[in-house]
Amino acid sequence: MQQKPQKKVPVRRCVGCNAQKPKKELVRIVRSPEGEVGVDLTGKRSGRGAYLCPSASCLAKARKAKRLEHAFGVPVPDEVFERLTEEIACAEQAAKEAVPRGK
Repeated sequence: MQQKPQKKVPVRRCVGCNAQKPKKELVRIVRSPEGEVGVDLTGKRSGRGAYLCPSASCLAKARKAKRLEHAFGVPVPDEVFERLTEEIACAEQAAKEAVPRGK
C-alpha cells in the first residue's frame, strides 16, 4: 500500500521576532500595487506581503526597528499599526478563552 504524501505546510518568517511559523498562525500585512498598506486577514489580497506573530511584543519590535517599512519600501501609516494592535488584542483574548482553566 502506498501512503498518501503529507501536504507541505507553508511556513513564513515573522518580521518582529524572526521566528518561522506556519502561515495560518501569522497575521499578513500587505502593500497593494497602488502602494496602500493594510492588514490582510484573508491572506488572499494581491500585493507584497509581510507576516507578523499575533503578539504585542512582535508588533513592538517590528515597529521600533521599522521592519515593515523596510519590507515594503514605503512608510507605514499609524492607522495600520492601530489596526494591528486591535487585531492582536482580539487574537490574544481569543487564545486566553480557548485555554481550559484547571481547578
